[in-house]
Amino acid sequence: MHIQWYPGHMFKASKELKKILPSIDLLIEILDARIPFSSENPMLAKIRGDKPCIKVFNKSDLADPVIIKHWQQYLEVDKGIKTLAISNQQTDNQYYSKVQAIPALCRKMVSIGENRDRNIHALIMGIPNVGKSTIINILAGRTIAKTGNEPAVTKHQQRINLDNGITLLDTPGMLWANIENPHSGYRLAASGAIKDTALEYEDVASYLAEYLLENYPDTLLERFQLDELPRDEYDFFEVIGKKRGCIRAGNNLDLNRISKIFITEFRDGKLGNISLETPEMIQRELLELEKLREIKAAKRETKK
Repeated sequence: MHIQWYPGHMFKASKELKKILPSIDLLIEILDARIPFSSENPMLAKIRGDKPCIKVFNKSDLADPVIIKHWQQYLEVDKGIKTLAISNQQTDNQYYSKVQAIPALCRKMVSIGENRDRNIHALIMGIPNVGKSTIINILAGRTIAKTGNEPAVTKHQQRINLDNGITLLDTPGMLWANIENPHSGYRLAASGAIKDTALEYEDVASYLAEYLLENYPDTLLERFQLDELPRDEYDFFEVIGKKRGCIRAGNNLDLNRISKIFITEFRDGKLGNISLETPEMIQRELLELEKLREIKAAKRETKK
């Protein structure tokens, strides 16, 4: 899926990020627990160097708990990375205590010399609509960042002094200009990281349905009260469209309407605990992507 949504403030934020990185002690990246790879900014991996990094799996109550643990083990093979899974369905006190554990983890990961004369500088970042602003407000103990249920709420970089020797540098939710892996594009769209005005609902819903039919068939059978699993995503939408009354004149399926319903129910967690990617899937996709790059490079050389 080719994404055509890359607001100007995101481009500006990516340039500023490269400038301030030398003064940063530690990185905090907020990820969507359903798509830990696709919600990770590839630019960060390239420029991070050996700086320690905390990867926060937000919305973990929406993801498959077994796959979350698998991802945590996979990522923490890198000794400079620690992970923290946070569930939005915990009580307020549990959620707050999980978030408030982040500063202590920062101090453990950053070596602090005796002559240090400044706070730990931690850069906090995440893709749009991943819950970064809510986490910042909890850490600050007051409303600092504007929150919202749509992407691109934070527009400008902010510096936030916490009362525990840590300064947070907040950046706008950043996507990147070229999402090479088409699977990541679909996953970002399905999760709500991209404004819906930039989506083709039917396209995204079809991708999501195909994946769930293969990987979470029992979930679909239960949610939509199906006696048997449809053959493919097209039959699936025919069946559930009739169940949900998404029928136009002439007894034709309103595919756009049922696609919106299906995507919304996935985002709201009504389909159950679902993860859209595993480390093994990503490794296969990256190999395929590398082959495509080689083919494109060979074509460019042939033209020369």
